[in-house]
Amino acid sequence: MVMNDAIQLTVTIMLFILSYIFYKINVAFCCFFILVAVFTTRNTPVNLAAMAIERYIAICEPLRYTQICTVRRTYIVIGMIWFICVAPDITDLFVTLATESLSFFHESVFCLRQNVFKDPILAYKRQAFDIIYFSCVFLILVVTYLRILFAARALSTDKTSAQKARNTILLHGAQLAMCMLSYVSPSVEVVLHIIFPGRILEIRFANYLIVYILPRFLSPIIYGVRDKKFREYLRMYFLSNRCRNKERKVTPEDKDHL
Repeated sequence: MVMNDAIQLTVTIMLFILSYIFYKINVAFCCFFILVAVFTTRNTPVNLAAMAIERYIAICEPLRYTQICTVRRTYIVIGMIWFICVAPDITDLFVTLATESLSFFHESVFCLRQNVFKDPILAYKRQAFDIIYFSCVFLILVVTYLRILFAARALSTDKTSAQKARNTILLHGAQLAMCMLSYVSPSVEVVLHIIFPGRILEIRFANYLIVYILPRFLSPIIYGVRDKKFREYLRMYFLSNRCRNKERKVTPEDKDHL
């Protein structure tokens, strides 16, 4: 999840910087940036579904967890996630190669998906796959959350791990809801462009921050701040820095007085 988000943020930030500096870039380079950004963006909700299933197995099937969630099977699941996310969108490139002339890939365009993959059918295909993927992920998150909730109520002893898993899936649901903003962001961008005709770059930048950056801020919160040991070290770090700052503020006169 962290590696996927790191790749997504790196590629999209590079694309934004190049678009601001050069405005138009080569179509071939634009295809590469867009496809990598699309693959990693689509990976995020599917990763959330796989991680929710892992939490469900850990809470509801604890005796079989070590048998089911092995390292080898984890690698297989990661490969399957990349395959089902790459396969639908790589066809956009093949359709464009078949319908556009070779000279088109030597041209320079403002790097947007609709400027490179122009066929209207591709837009409908993308919407259909987005709906299928997000609907399946949403269903998985709801089912796993309810099963973990029922398991937590049935436990008469320690409920800490079940409660933590339930909260994690809730945060995944919030992250998925923020990812689903990509559905309405194109329409909102068009409306804002009509209202503020001279602010298209600022609108796209704000859209990028809200739709693509903010959902990825939840990952460090889910797997960083919520970790007990990490919180302890973070608290120790801030307390030590505060003590150092207080020592630096002590003047020589104060030391003599002490």
